[in-house]
Amino acid sequence: MHNRSLILPLWLLLCAIAMRAQQIVTQFPDAPQLQDQAQQPTPALNSATANSPGSVAPDSAREPLTRQQAEQLALKNNPRISVAALLALAQKQAVRETRSALLPALNGNVTGVDSEEASRISTGSLEASRLLYHIGAGVDLNQLITDFGRTRNLVASSSFQAKASEQQSQATREDVVLAADIAFYTALEAQATLQVATSTVTARQAVGDQVNALTASKLKSTLDQSFAQVNLSQAKLLDLDSQNQFDAAMANLNEVLGTTGNQRYQLVDDPSPPLPVAPSSDAVIALALQQRPDLLAVKLNHDADVRFSRAQHEQLLPTISGLGTVGITPIGSGTYFTPDWYGAVGVNIGIPIFEGFKFRAQAAESDLRAKASDEQSRVLINRIVRDVRTAWLRSKTAQQKMSVTAELLQEANTALDLAETRYRLGLSSIVELSQAQLQQTQAQIAEANARFDYEADLAALRFQSGSQP
Repeated sequence: MHNRSLILPLWLLLCAIAMRAQQIVTQFPDAPQLQDQAQQPTPALNSATANSPGSVAPDSAREPLTRQQAEQLALKNNPRISVAALLALAQKQAVRETRSALLPALNGNVTGVDSEEASRISTGSLEASRLLYHIGAGVDLNQLITDFGRTRNLVASSSFQAKASEQQSQATREDVVLAADIAFYTALEAQATLQVATSTVTARQAVGDQVNALTASKLKSTLDQSFAQVNLSQAKLLDLDSQNQFDAAMANLNEVLGTTGNQRYQLVDDPSPPLPVAPSSDAVIALALQQRPDLLAVKLNHDADVRFSRAQHEQLLPTISGLGTVGITPIGSGTYFTPDWYGAVGVNIGIPIFEGFKFRAQAAESDLRAKASDEQSRVLINRIVRDVRTAWLRSKTAQQKMSVTAELLQEANTALDLAETRYRLGLSSIVELSQAQLQQTQAQIAEANARFDYEADLAALRFQSGSQP
């Protein structure tokens, strides 16, 4: 009877304690949501962290940057663009150099000779052996009449090389655009991960404070307090790693954009949903084989090798040139320079007879190089087909991962809500709550990674198909 009289007071005391604990624990902050963080500034942990060298500047202090703006900056400032453009211009000058052989060569000469009058050269020369005192001026003209197509084939070869250089310049532009896209999405992924990590620290700090208060009130054990501190420390480590990854990604982005300074940007993702992947890789492969600039450059280089091979074979043919000279000799011996001017025209036919098999070896070499360049185009075609198909498969898988990670995040949020409710009611330990918090953080990071990985894979697929701007 005495024991029964104690049941009612004890039961009332337990109810009061449970109600008090529920009032305290219900103040636990909700877990951070990635969708809300994407449009919110990244909060600083404390004043020391905000002022540290590796910390992220507030959004208001950082310049916004979209993917399109990153591409434009890379095309404007990246030195690889300038190098490729200058090489293309240099190759155009090589075409003019080769074509100059078809144009007349006109040279002017002014000569004055003081000699032992009418003496002769006895060594070292068989031409103009008589030395005469005179002063003269004149011009010489040399015009190629025909070399049976050799020079024209050389000009055509240089022209194909110039066009190939232009395609290489375009390929460099597309390569820089791809590098800018990959660097942008990598930095955007690091920025989203850092936002998740920072918000996780804030949320777990609040949970730790509440558990400390419950422990001080003897409503929770020190085990709960220890688990809360472990969760907080893990969140801080995640924040430090995320900060480092963000700084490294921003440094890589600045390098692609052609900036040597430590420029900080607030990366802005396109709010519109990403485009779907092509239903089949065959259409993408056909498009790539039509417009990939590196493949066009290889084919143009092969055409250049073929024309150069023809020119090398034509070295064995004669060369016919027209010659002309005219001038005056105002000062000179009247015995030898009876008129005071001179002039002559002529035709020269050069016939290669024997050059130690040099021309034949050069012709054979050029034939082999032309065949090798043809095989190189086949190698590149096979590589393009492989790369396009691989990029298409990655994009398709990344597209599927987006829906899976979205479901994962939704389930992780639901599991965390249930774990928090059970913990408030005293139906579970803090271990279950900690596991649910960890799973939600991992799901948020996975969801962000899946979105930006898909964007990066789409950029790679555009590059492989030759569709970059």
